[in-house]
Amino acid sequence: MFPAVLPMSVLGRGRTPGPNDRVNVGCIGVGPQGRGVMSGFLSQDGARVVAVCDVAAAHLAEAAQQVDTRYRNSECARYHDYRELLARKDIDVVQIATPDHWHVPIAIAAAKAGKDIYLEKPMGLTVAEDQALRKAVLKNKRVFQFGTQQRSGGEFLRAVEWVRSGRIGKLQRIHVWSPASRPGGPTAPVSVPAGWDFSTWLGPAPEAPCTDGLLADHPETGAWKTWWYRYEYALGFIAGWGVHPLDIALWGHPSMLDGPMTVEGRGMFPESGACNTSIAWDVRFAFADGVTMRYQGTPNEWKEANELNDLKEWRDRYGELEGHGTAFEGTDGWICVHRGAVRTNPSSLAEEPRGPEVPGVLRSNHHQRNWVEAVRSRGPTVCPIEDAVQADVLCHLADIATRVNRKLSWDPRRERFEGDVDANRRLELRPMRKPWDKLV
Repeated sequence: MFPAVLPMSVLGRGRTPGPNDRVNVGCIGVGPQGRGVMSGFLSQDGARVVAVCDVAAAHLAEAAQQVDTRYRNSECARYHDYRELLARKDIDVVQIATPDHWHVPIAIAAAKAGKDIYLEKPMGLTVAEDQALRKAVLKNKRVFQFGTQQRSGGEFLRAVEWVRSGRIGKLQRIHVWSPASRPGGPTAPVSVPAGWDFSTWLGPAPEAPCTDGLLADHPETGAWKTWWYRYEYALGFIAGWGVHPLDIALWGHPSMLDGPMTVEGRGMFPESGACNTSIAWDVRFAFADGVTMRYQGTPNEWKEANELNDLKEWRDRYGELEGHGTAFEGTDGWICVHRGAVRTNPSSLAEEPRGPEVPGVLRSNHHQRNWVEAVRSRGPTVCPIEDAVQADVLCHLADIATRVNRKLSWDPRRERFEGDVDANRRLELRPMRKPWDKLV
């Protein structure tokens, strides 16, 4: 007798699973976020987590324990070096949930190794990194899922289907908001916490000392994780959080990047402390079809209210807002959506039954399951590489606009700014620390 689900290595099918094959998963980056994403794979009968990798010993131990508890064995392999995990031919797919500055280098290596990829958001530190990953994924014919899991949330799917089916008439405006970065953070050098390989954690990022809270929250000192908000390792929450509602805006209006557009914005940046990404912003997009989009950051431990983070007008219109969300306004009404709720005007729209499937909108009710099914069918995911890059580019455009503080013209086909040398320079690869300088 044979088991109902076989690992593809047993069937001798290389790295392309069939519809009944078990998908073997390797998880790279298994801190709190990585373990949370991994739990979604542990619940899938058609997938099995067989290996975990991290530069922090405690993360490795907790992740392996989580896997072994789920499967009631002690077979989960542990790796310190992601390259050793990628070298395993029996691993079909990888989940990547490292700090942001490692996302693209590891994902490119995974694509070259023939692994399908689930990549936590955001994508790259620059548009050039996004482009490099897209090229690697398409060249190596990899199935890709971006970690914008709101596309697998029922409230977001409903909102997008309503917008794209014309329930609010002709689309005119989109409003987007998300938490901004946090200010502050210790700057004094400290010893690297026990069990961490700090040099590998830095990887391609600039040489720098460890500071309290840089790597993770420190309960004893009260320091909180700062790499999220440091430009050396991330764009801050203008991308790290903002990619979620911006991605929903793109999903609802997928042609926004089909023609020339402009972007302009203002931002506020911390004047002291370790954190150096924007703590408030107001960015305006104008698309070729006449639709406009405004994107703002809501306060995150920075209490000063000003015109950049004042959402009173939107609260008056849409009602009480969460710290993140997307609103679409059309000629016949509006739809406001955030996690857990959809509000509409007219209110009767929210009571209408769900309509038929909308062309071009893939329905998913579980982000990890959607990816596993796509890996086995070799079909599309709910957030494939092309959409992922576009959503991430919106974050980069917003960040660059706030840093140059002038109106920019963007050519989506060339993926370049028109006639702005300084802005285009910000699209290029950043210098990478040796020996990691050839990863992208």
